[in-house]
Amino acid sequence: MDEPLIILNFKTYREVEGARAMELARICERVASETGITIAVCPPAIELSRIASEVEIPVLSQHADISRSDPRTGSVTIPGIKATGAVGTLINHSERRLNLADIEDLVRGCREAGLVSIVCTNNVSTSLAAALTGPDYIAMEPPELIGGDISVTSADPGIVKGTVVGISRVSPEVKVLTGAGVKTGEDVRVALELGTVGVLLASGVVKASDPGKALISLCSGISK
Repeated sequence: MDEPLIILNFKTYREVEGARAMELARICERVASETGITIAVCPPAIELSRIASEVEIPVLSQHADISRSDPRTGSVTIPGIKATGAVGTLINHSERRLNLADIEDLVRGCREAGLVSIVCTNNVSTSLAAALTGPDYIAMEPPELIGGDISVTSADPGIVKGTVVGISRVSPEVKVLTGAGVKTGEDVRVALELGTVGVLLASGVVKASDPGKALISLCSGISK
């Protein structure tokens, strides 16, 4: 995925149920084409294959489960994600926490499958531990700010900078994203100034009255 980038997690909001998930993906595709900014989407699992096959922007899974050789009902497996045409997955989102051993297994599985791994974390120390597993990205999101009206870039820029600096020392190949409360181009601009390569967000676009307008505002914080 080209950087800087915006990753939009659709979650399972009512706004993206059924055909509306594809509608939002198309909006993201249009804005990406108009602005030249990379916008990746994480649709609900039940829409992953359809959206991955019909849009040109990067599509990622919201979650992946550890799955051994035995069948597991309801699991989202790395081979299954790969088969949909998606390019990667979020791992350890604050709403789907995993232990470090499972994170490491999933990161390894993504690497072997040629998928992008984005490990979500909640503070500097967790970010550093997760970075040692070797993912492509760490997405640092303080959970208390997720879905709120105050961006992490204004509420606690130090935690973002501390994550960037710490990871550059222990795993310099791992890139950093941030999120939680990110809603404006200014939020994105500050995130990039703090050393991240982009943002991961959800409600600021998914629940916006005009998602396209919200995305254009976010893209305005990225200089091309």
